[in-house]
Amino acid sequence: MICAGNAEKLSAEELVNELDFLFKKFDAIISKYNIEKIKTIGDAYMCASGLPTPNTDHAENIVSASIEIQQWMNRPSPQGEGMGVRWQLRIGIHSGPVTAGVVGDKKFAYDIWGDTVNTASCMESSGEAGKINISGATHELIKDKFALNFRGKIPAKNKGEIEMYCVERVGEEEFIGG
Repeated sequence: MICAGNAEKLSAEELVNELDFLFKKFDAIISKYNIEKIKTIGDAYMCASGLPTPNTDHAENIVSASIEIQQWMNRPSPQGEGMGVRWQLRIGIHSGPVTAGVVGDKKFAYDIWGDTVNTASCMESSGEAGKINISGATHELIKDKFALNFRGKIPAKNKGEIEMYCVERVGEEEFIGG
């Protein structure tokens, strides 16, 4: 889950235009990693790796896409691109089982549910801005592929404390996106 957190600085129309610009870029990046966009909620962008087709590299893919998104957001913005607002993303990632589908009778929308979704949301909301925050479960899946720092344990509703790690981003000079 990605939360941009700049809504109060723009008019409603400016915000929608800015989010449209940003989310189209996010869509392009996640598509390269076979990640499924689930939905946007305000200035939050929710996606999942390993859906609808299971993928053994799901954790590596979502972290790689997150690094690319962060790098793109931190690059110098060309003149006339977006609203010129500096967004500080909080990215939260957790790995585990979910249930996916469509419920209800009106305004059908594909969604995912389960404790994994709640924990990913906790990683995002308790995370540091500008960081890719991951759970201990995701850490176990990618610990040999990325540089990670243990951030400590954070309180999680109905779960007690859970481990949080931060992914070390690659420097701007190593920008992998386009």
